[in-house]
Amino acid sequence: MAVPKRKKSKMKIRMRKAQKKADVVAVGTCPACGAPVQSHHACPSCGTYRGRKVVSIGAPAAE
Repeated sequence: MAVPKRKKSKMKIRMRKAQKKADVVAVGTCPACGAPVQSHHACPSCGTYRGRKVVSIGAPAAE
């Protein structure tokens, strides 16, 4: 089993850990209704994706 020859400094550890962070989600606007929509996802308010209606948005089902 491999064993480190020397101790890693705090700076080296922190530089490595600094790369592991959450990325900001890209948000654009829907061309059909103008609502904010996540990239490569159907619009949650009108249900369109790339100019086509792909999801029917309606009232929630009664329980």
